[in-house]
Amino acid sequence: MRTSRLLALGAAAALALSLTACAGSTTTGGAPTSSADSSGVVADGTFPVTIAHAYGETTIEKQPERVATVAWSNQEVPLALGIVPVGMAKVTWGDDDGDGVLPWVEDKLDELGADTPVLFDETDGIDYEAVADTKPDVILAAYSGLTQEQYDTLSKIAPVVAYPDVAWGTSIDDMIRLDAKAIGLSTSGEKLIGDLKAEADAALEAHSVLKDKKLLFSYIDASDLSQIGFYNAVDTRPGYLHDNLGLPYPSIVEESADSTEFYQTVSSEEAEKFQDVDVFVVYGDESIIPVLQADPLLSKIPAIAEGRIAVLGDATPLAASANPSPLSIPWGLDDYLAVLAKPLAAS
Repeated sequence: MRTSRLLALGAAAALALSLTACAGSTTTGGAPTSSADSSGVVADGTFPVTIAHAYGETTIEKQPERVATVAWSNQEVPLALGIVPVGMAKVTWGDDDGDGVLPWVEDKLDELGADTPVLFDETDGIDYEAVADTKPDVILAAYSGLTQEQYDTLSKIAPVVAYPDVAWGTSIDDMIRLDAKAIGLSTSGEKLIGDLKAEADAALEAHSVLKDKKLLFSYIDASDLSQIGFYNAVDTRPGYLHDNLGLPYPSIVEESADSTEFYQTVSSEEAEKFQDVDVFVVYGDESIIPVLQADPLLSKIPAIAEGRIAVLGDATPLAASANPSPLSIPWGLDDYLAVLAKPLAAS
């Protein structure tokens, strides 16, 4: 798992669609080009494929039969398309029952009649030996923060799909496209993106009070109110709200749209920079609301003064689902948007 980001997240801090792989083959020039791996899933693209990413290009010569994933949520792409990875990252944040697997992944594994894959403990970095032991044909990490050294080491085990541009800045759509392409399921990946977009549109319609509202995904430490932390546009939390739900960024996030840093802080003495925020989204519990409202600086922010604060909880599956992923969206998007909409409905 992304240790550095989850440190910030932890400190900061349904299945309405059955998403299965396309069973039909595609053709090029009249000749069938699909092939089936050992799971029976039919590839809808040709091999070899070459994928460009932050560390160059990776060529995958034939459809992988053994798929391993590292970092946060990459395992959900093959699972959503009907392929069970041989190994994936163990979850240590948002896991509700301590088994290292988020509930929406558990649901999908049950749906596929599959056992839990090998879990890679990434608390202290990538466990290369454990990854190698699964004998993968490809390693998916399109959404990750792989370093050059990590990429090079993993590449000695199998071809690796790294992030395309900015560490931890891959959108959910791009993660699906890159990971799906690597396993020969680009067409099915595009269908998955379309299905998730339809789900997002329906959820937003059900919580229409959110339309055109500016939400700030923030972190404010109740024990130190001297600064306000918030997530920039490159982060998938505000990025999803903007790109997939069409919600506008607050001006302070808009101003940092070109930043490659996913998180930054501003002194509470600059509270005027948050005047156009409609809802503050925070981790923790409801007890933080009166604390923020009692602060002489933070209380100058209209959203805080008026109680427009959405509280996600801390280290819960719902809090984890705020980082959107192919299986968490159908699992909990409606509940997530209900939390975001609640302070608007009450105001």
